[in-house]
Amino acid sequence: MSAPTLASAPAGQDGVLARLGALCRTTAFKLSLAYLLVFAAFAFFALGYVAWNARRVLDDQIVSTIEAEINGLSDQYASGGIRRLVGVVERRSREPGASLYLVTTPAGEHVVGNVEALPPGVLNEPGQTETAYGRGTDGDRLDHRAIVRIFTLPGGFRLLVGRDVEERDRLRAVIGRAFGWSLMLVVGLGFLGSWFIAQRVLKRVDHMTEITRGIMAGDLDGRLTLAGTGDELDRLASNLNAMLDRIGELMRGMREVSDNIAHDLKTPLTRLRNKADAALRAGSDPDSLRAALEANIEESDNLIRVFNALLMIARLEAGNAREGLAEFDAGAVAREVAELYEAVAEERGVGLRTEVEDGLVLHGSRELIGQAMANLIDNALKYGALKCGSDARDAGGGASVVCVTARREDGSVVLSVADRGEGIPEAERGRVLERFVRLETARSRPGFGLGLSLVNAVARLHQGSFSLDDNAPGLRATLRLPALRGPSA
Repeated sequence: MSAPTLASAPAGQDGVLARLGALCRTTAFKLSLAYLLVFAAFAFFALGYVAWNARRVLDDQIVSTIEAEINGLSDQYASGGIRRLVGVVERRSREPGASLYLVTTPAGEHVVGNVEALPPGVLNEPGQTETAYGRGTDGDRLDHRAIVRIFTLPGGFRLLVGRDVEERDRLRAVIGRAFGWSLMLVVGLGFLGSWFIAQRVLKRVDHMTEITRGIMAGDLDGRLTLAGTGDELDRLASNLNAMLDRIGELMRGMREVSDNIAHDLKTPLTRLRNKADAALRAGSDPDSLRAALEANIEESDNLIRVFNALLMIARLEAGNAREGLAEFDAGAVAREVAELYEAVAEERGVGLRTEVEDGLVLHGSRELIGQAMANLIDNALKYGALKCGSDARDAGGGASVVCVTARREDGSVVLSVADRGEGIPEAERGRVLERFVRLETARSRPGFGLGLSLVNAVARLHQGSFSLDDNAPGLRATLRLPALRGPSA
């Protein structure tokens, strides 16, 4: 049977190789591998330094021992001559151990000692050296190594004292093996750790990828799973989930706007078309044609205002209206807007009262805050006093009043408009902030249900909040915006 070719390799092999390649390309694996290389280099130099120091300490001990024995034997020679020295060396040579001794004549002939063979010329170089040597049982073979010190005695005799380095070499071999095994262990454990970390990260990333693919395929309710560890992947998933929630809100808003436009703008567009058709059918009377054109222009202006309001709300919710932000006095804005509506309030028989503190500095858009306050005051005058003249009375029997206040509270600037009208049921207060939402009691009044949506969008642009509360009776609309500076409340 012929050997299998690449084409006949198992189908799963490509998948394993692809997954291994993906694993090696992950940032976690690369970082772990980099840490492994750094740690391996550190371990290499640390163990190498330990081995080098151990050898140096052993060599220093050997040299110190040799120096001590040289000095002692020199004293023996000085006190008893060559005979005494030979006797001492002969006795020490027969003792077991790593010490080496040799006494030769000036001509280099062996006198006494346990060293039988040396490389040529070693005895002619006084001082310390490391050399090969042979013992009495080895013949002329130089199978051992030693650190020796050669000393020339008075009379020309040469004295060699040394120590065998077999123990040092064995220790060096042990350290070398430990060094090698340690590096292998570090590299092996490091690689396994890198693989484990990368595999764990890759598993979570693959899970995120699978969910995001589902989201891109149309499942906008899908969300990334949090492991609960609070690590960077959890923080990323949390932020992505928040982004997806915001995108979902915008998509729902777009669908609601589309539906609302289709329903709420269909009536004025139909009315506009019918008026134009009626004018054409009415004949050639210039006055009737002029009246029809004026009515159509008025209806068109209303539609343009609606679309302008929708565009403004969309810009605010997208955060695209930040280019005109600056510092300004919110109290002055509230006072100026209230002054503009004094004539309207007087015409409706409603009292308009302002209570404004000084130094309410905000960082934001003066025009947008002014527009928001104008919407709130207009709504309060329009819906907060549904009766006019002498019938416009509050629960206490006095004239109906709309109160505009601006104050500092807990580091925020609070702008509120309160009326004494019928108010909004608590269950409906969240719904009226949506586009084109109008309560049944307000449908007889002009408007399209975009004013409160615009105010809510302005509050969100300024990192503030907008709320509707019971004024007992009536409604209190409150804008709470972060103050820039000023005295504490």
